[in-house]
Amino acid sequence: MARYVDGFIVAVPAKKLDAYRKLSSKAGKLWKEYGALEYTECVADDVQPGKVTSFPQSVKLKKDEVVVFSWITYKSRKQRDSINKKVMADPRLEAMMDPKDLPFDGQRMIWGGFKTIVEL
Repeated sequence: MARYVDGFIVAVPAKKLDAYRKLSSKAGKLWKEYGALEYTECVADDVQPGKVTSFPQSVKLKKDEVVVFSWITYKSRKQRDSINKKVMADPRLEAMMDPKDLPFDGQRMIWGGFKTIVEL
């Protein structure tokens, strides 16, 4: 059965990458606690600005920032909607999301839900 995926791209100041890692580790544990199958965060290692579009351009990457590409995997869209509702209502997440303390600019975050069309 095809799974459902939430995908994210965000710009993180290089000097705040460790703080981002700590935040995402805590947040990921919540998603997993509520039933997500996988929670993955990856930092760009080989991405270049493109002529038309690219990962760096998608988040208006600044010189002192890195791109983080992330995804959360679920059994289904229905399960994802249920899990996200629970996570968003969890006071532990709210405590982590004070905008002045976030180690990234949430206004440049890109996210969305995706139906899986190929799984090998």
